[in-house]
Amino acid sequence: MAKYSEKASDAVGRALHKEKNGTLKSGRSGKTVTSREQAIAIGLSEARAKGAKVPSKKSSAKKTTAKKVTQKSSAKKKVPVKKTVAKSTTKNSSMM
Repeated sequence: MAKYSEKASDAVGRALHKEKNGTLKSGRSGKTVTSREQAIAIGLSEARAKGAKVPSKKSSAKKTTAKKVTQKSSAKKKVPVKKTVAKSTTKNSSMM
């Protein structure tokens, strides 16, 4: 298990306290954070910005490699679309 520094622990504690009071805001949109997990993520992000010992994000690395794999595989699988010609269904009208 990864070890976090005391600074990181303090930053997460502050973020959780703000979230509980309803004063923690997300960065880009400015909406109030209501999720405990999001509050922890914000606290760890702030700790990283201050230089605290925090393990690197592992989930984002997996997402980028998965995205690259799907892009490569989709590029190889492109097959030209064949146009189908509709058959004429006209009947002889003189047979009536």
